[in-house]
This record gives sequence, structure tokens and C-alpha cells, in this order.
Amino acid sequence: MKKGRMMNHKPEVKGFFDERTSSVQYVVSDPATGSCAIIDPVLDYDEKSGATATLNADRILDYISEKGLKVEWILDTHPHADHFSAASYLKQKTGAPTAIGQHVVEVQSLWKEIYNWPDFPVGGAFWDRLFKVGDRFKVGSFEVQVLFSPGHTLASITYLIGDAAFIHDTLFMPDSGTARADFPGGSSKRLWASIQEILSLPDETRLFTGHDYQPGGREPLWESTVAEQKAKNPHIVGKTEAEFVSLRDARDKTLPMPKLILHALQVNIRGGRLPEPESNGQRYIKIPMNALSGAAWE
Repeated sequence: MKKGRMMNHKPEVKGFFDERTSSVQYVVSDPATGSCAIIDPVLDYDEKSGATATLNADRILDYISEKGLKVEWILDTHPHADHFSAASYLKQKTGAPTAIGQHVVEVQSLWKEIYNWPDFPVGGAFWDRLFKVGDRFKVGSFEVQVLFSPGHTLASITYLIGDAAFIHDTLFMPDSGTARADFPGGSSKRLWASIQEILSLPDETRLFTGHDYQPGGREPLWESTVAEQKAKNPHIVGKTEAEFVSLRDARDKTLPMPKLILHALQVNIRGGRLPEPESNGQRYIKIPMNALSGAAWE
């Protein structure tokens, strides 16, 4: 990895926190050219009423308009289990291409079985590009590098843009530890390896996480550095791989499944596209019964 080349200038990063899902969405822009990328945008969904909205995505579009930015990419780090992706909606609004990591096909293959979708088209048809590990592309004058960061999911990737790494659900803020690794296809051992690659970046690298659960009721935070994580994250400091795996696995056994996982995956393995309307014009979410462990009473 040519770290020196990636660290030579700083993109501007704007985070947007979604209180309903504790998710962080990003606009990362190049001040020199006015070009930007949107990372991990949220399509609003109310599971109680079944209603969808574009409040989060429109807030991002308003910021882009106010700043006079041009959207070059709409990027997801992985197929999210706790919110719908707004990538499809934002492509309609901006015309920018969408992308995700190539291992999304493994997630599609796994979840098509869970949803009993024998005819589901596994592959990249729902995105404009599937990134491979080591791929490079541009956002303005910035060269972006793609790191493969599995563990939380089979398909998770990190975007390294200048001195900023968008690390999704690997490391959280130092007072919050690390992401869970017990979803279908997850692995705490693979998560450890992904975290070690991220922590091998220069100490001053800015790390932007995908969620913040506000421990102690503090204000939401989403930016740290490699140095801060190595010094303060209790899941990492002084831990061996075996100790981390034991800690992560034990912690995951106490966590219920995210309330939207069965809703969200059927949208997000389709690039944020909602189910097609049925003969009555209505769209329907399909919820498989007894497909996952982690019930609320366990």
C-alpha cells in the first residue's frame, strides 16, 4: 500500500447523523475541484407504519447544492443491516454512478436463500461498479484506494481518500469499541485482521465510522485517528487476536438482532431499490420467520 501518496492532502468531510438508526452518512469533497462523493446515505424507513421518506438524502442534497459541489460517486461500504441505502434515490437525483465492494455477490447469495428468492439475479446489476481490493478511482483530484475489510459482513470495504479512511462498521469511536461480527457471514477473526490493516495506516489518518451509539448520552461523534484508536479503544489496547475474538464473540451473544435487518437486506442487496410494486400497485417487504437467532427473549 503506497501510504505516502494517499496522505498528501486532506479532503473536506461533512458527516450527517441519523438519530433513528445512529448511522453516519458522509459527503467527502475536494476543495480544489468542487467534486465530491456521498458515502453510506440513508433512506428513511419507519418500520411501524411501513412508510419511506428521503429526509436524510435530501439533507445531503441541500448541503451539496449550498456548497456548489458536483457528485462524482455514490458509495456504500457494505450492505447495511440497520437502514435502507439511499443510493438508488440519489442516483436518480444526481446521475452519479453507484458502487459497492465486489463481495456483495456473496452476501446476495446468502440472503437470496434466506428470502427464498430462487430467481434473484446475483451479481452487480444493481450498481454501476463493484470494487475489487486495491482498486483506485478518483474523486476530483483525490485518488481513492479500496481496502477489503470483512468481518462485520462478507462484503465490507474501506475507502481511503487522502488522509481520511471511511471505515464503516469495523472500529467505532474509541469509547465504543468495535462492531459486531455475528451477522450471517460475519467473523470476529476476520474483523480483527481488517482492524489491524486499518491501524497500520499512519497515526494521523482520520477515521470516520459508520455508527455512533452515544455512550453515556454524549453528543454523537464519528471522527477519530489511528493514534487515538491504538491508545484508547478498549477492544484493541493490549489485546491479542485470541483475546479480541473471545471478547467480541461473548459480547455479540448478548446483542439482539438489529430491528431492521430483515427489512433492510432485501433492499440493500438490490442497491437500495425498494421491492417492485405488485399487481395492486403496493410494495411489500418479505419477513422470513425464524431465520435468525438473537430473539429479544434470548
